[in-house]
Amino acid sequence: MLSTIDVQKFNTLIEINTLINSNYSDVRSLLTKILESATKLCEGEASSLLLVNKTDNKLYFEIALGSKGADVKKFTVNMGEGIAGWVAQHNTSIIVNDVKNDRRHLVGISNQIGYPSKTMLAAPMRIKDECIGVIELINKKDDKYFTQDDLEWLEIFANQAAMAFQNARSFERARDEIQLLQDQLKTDQGYHTLIAKSPIIIEKLEIIDRVAKTDSSVLILGESGVGKELFAEQIHLRSSRSDKPFVRVNCAALPEGLLESELFGHVKGAFTNAIQNRQGRFELADGGTIFLDEIGDLPMKLQAKLLRVIQQKTFEKVGSDISVTVNVRILAATNRDIETLVEKGEFRSDLYYRLNVLPIYIPPLRQRPEDIPELANFFLKKGIRETKKHFDGFSNEAMETLLSYAWPGNIRELENCIERACVIGKEKYIQREDLLLKNSASDSGGGYDEENRSLKTAINIFKAHYISKILEENDWNQTEAAKSLDIQRTYLSRLIKELNIFNPKE
Repeated sequence: MLSTIDVQKFNTLIEINTLINSNYSDVRSLLTKILESATKLCEGEASSLLLVNKTDNKLYFEIALGSKGADVKKFTVNMGEGIAGWVAQHNTSIIVNDVKNDRRHLVGISNQIGYPSKTMLAAPMRIKDECIGVIELINKKDDKYFTQDDLEWLEIFANQAAMAFQNARSFERARDEIQLLQDQLKTDQGYHTLIAKSPIIIEKLEIIDRVAKTDSSVLILGESGVGKELFAEQIHLRSSRSDKPFVRVNCAALPEGLLESELFGHVKGAFTNAIQNRQGRFELADGGTIFLDEIGDLPMKLQAKLLRVIQQKTFEKVGSDISVTVNVRILAATNRDIETLVEKGEFRSDLYYRLNVLPIYIPPLRQRPEDIPELANFFLKKGIRETKKHFDGFSNEAMETLLSYAWPGNIRELENCIERACVIGKEKYIQREDLLLKNSASDSGGGYDEENRSLKTAINIFKAHYISKILEENDWNQTEAAKSLDIQRTYLSRLIKELNIFNPKE
């Protein structure tokens, strides 16, 4: 008949196995649960789960439980170094009930974190007889010794952890391959993946859902690199024209003569080298959508012609007096202050009002820090595929740097930054120095509490610094600051209270 503790152990094993076999996607939470169960049922005071990195042949602390868990995770162990390294190298479990006098013990870590190890139990995590990690328990409660029974149970938990890790890796590979195929399909069709996590961008996408159902012109505003083209794509893909062409034109990329031909086409003999008739982008977009990027750079002559297309749906090709009729929805974008251009007479006011039927402003990346981790991880996966290197993510310091940087080049700059980090990175995680970012808040101290390095804390610190800066620029006028931040004044007031922002002059 099973003892009470045996029943508890078996029930725990059944519960964990059920989770492992249920496509449990959060592997870190599952590994933490396995380690917690092993620690509790074997009566350990502290514990760690280390994973082997084949690239540098080191063991990294993936999970560490106990009063010094956060400190332990800062260390790495070489293969064969310390008791965990010995277990990984020999692929063998071990009981050490006199750690102090065991020559394999790595005294340095214990001394640095101020947590003496008296007894220790360690077992390898195996996949097809290969050690991929180690689970170790430290100090059995009440100054007792670990037993052979404890070791046998720990080996079972270690096997569970290895199974969970293998399933998660297989799931991750399959998911990444599916994502790659989806991204490739979008790329082949000319579309991009849009990453959205911040409330402000989710709100913009909800607006786009409503806007997409109409045929009205849309003017997309925002700084260079914020992804205006991606939002134009979303309007088209969510519209009834989604199965028709989506044609892009960069109005700043071509001189006036070529741009007119590019937009409206030309007939044979219209100018030198016009050796045959050619369709313009408006004809190619017939039935679908045309996206006019950098519309603020469109020459005045072409502005008049574009206005006629919007009003009458007709135009003439270069060198022809025959009207061509098209059914095209027009989306336009600019990073310039188009209202100022109108005031200066550099952009037709009648065209501006025609384009500005449904304006959408895309905020810069510094105003939506919640998107930074999502975008960084998306670009990291892309970098891993392109460089054929493997990274498990970003170090805490690297993520803090990404969150505290102002990103003047927005998403385009972030993508280049992550691509560069993938090329030069050598560690398991992308390190702060791999990013090669200067003048970030973390370079000057950063203001991060070393005892609280969570992502939520980093985001809130960034928000507080940025909102304070905007308030200061607007003489602490909340109404004007809210306009600059493109949020409601009531929401700004709530943020000021939640983030403990105060006016230093008061």
